[in-house]
Amino acid sequence: MKIGVFCPIGNNGWLLSENAPQYMPTFELNKQIVQRAEHYGFDFALSMIKLRGFGGKTEFWDHNLETFTLMAGLAAVTSKIKIYATAATLVMPPAIVARMASTIDSISNGRFGLNVVTGWQAPEYSQMGMWPGDEYFAKRYEYLSEYVQILRELWATGKSDFKGEHFQMEDCRVSPKPQADMKIICAGQSDTGLEFSAQHADYNFVFGKGLNTPTAYADINDRLKHFTEQTGRDVQTYVLFMVIAAETDAEAMAKWQSYNDGADMEAINWLMNQGGKDTKSGTDTNIRQMASSVSPVNINMGTLVGSYAKVAAMLDEIAEIQGTEGILLTFDDFLQGVEDFGERIQPLMQSRQSTVAEYQMLTPLEKSA
Repeated sequence: MKIGVFCPIGNNGWLLSENAPQYMPTFELNKQIVQRAEHYGFDFALSMIKLRGFGGKTEFWDHNLETFTLMAGLAAVTSKIKIYATAATLVMPPAIVARMASTIDSISNGRFGLNVVTGWQAPEYSQMGMWPGDEYFAKRYEYLSEYVQILRELWATGKSDFKGEHFQMEDCRVSPKPQADMKIICAGQSDTGLEFSAQHADYNFVFGKGLNTPTAYADINDRLKHFTEQTGRDVQTYVLFMVIAAETDAEAMAKWQSYNDGADMEAINWLMNQGGKDTKSGTDTNIRQMASSVSPVNINMGTLVGSYAKVAAMLDEIAEIQGTEGILLTFDDFLQGVEDFGERIQPLMQSRQSTVAEYQMLTPLEKSA
């Protein structure tokens, strides 16, 4: 089972709470997180792109780094961990993204991959005069399909003459080409999104569901399999969970309760309002599920709360779900969370014993590095 870290590219990570750790995103913070993640054998690091936040008392995600720049910097200060940036496809032409990806492939020596998003929050784009109108919701996967086909052509051959409804390429060139096979992730949960991933993506990114219900998302894997059987492609799932761990279940649950007690309802209400505007393409936007979630304080992602042993056991349950290749983790406190995972949680996971064995072979000096 692969393990990744979802880099805190925006302020305060993924907790919309006045009681959660409050911090600004910096390169130094993300460097420390990803270098420690690499030290403990994490397999990949992924950063989102966010162009406008949700306000509220915590100014949630009003302060963000830029994903390609950040991941290029992280690629230069790591040596093993896979690096993923996210393309906001509405405002980033595919030929430019293909060239940026090829550049980071060079920086990372073949460790770079790409997450592609269609865009769901209109104010991110309308602030720049680049929102095409709400009719875009109904066509966004047709748009993304053309986009990814162009990327694939440029990476494979260095040239594209693609002609479609949304893009017209005229002897478009990108060189040098990537040295490694460029993997593409897409977040799909609606049938439309899953059908797209089955056709065009290498991995499908989904939210876990609920509080301490690690396998509740398994039906999405089953639905994805239905579509991959039609395309004949092997597309595995990366599932997102937040980990809030402590010595005891009671200590961890007390932290979770405190975060909920301090919920930034102004920011949460903005988020829910924006997430509900897509009425054209099913329920692909994870935010739209907030109304029925256990708590909206962490953006409706699946949440694992408990002792180190309990969290390890729940992560092993996820590893048993057919079609799941990796788990993408967020933490309430990222630096401490990565450290606790490496020292206290991972050694207890049956699904990570090979990684634990590799870590145990390091010298004391290497372990302390």
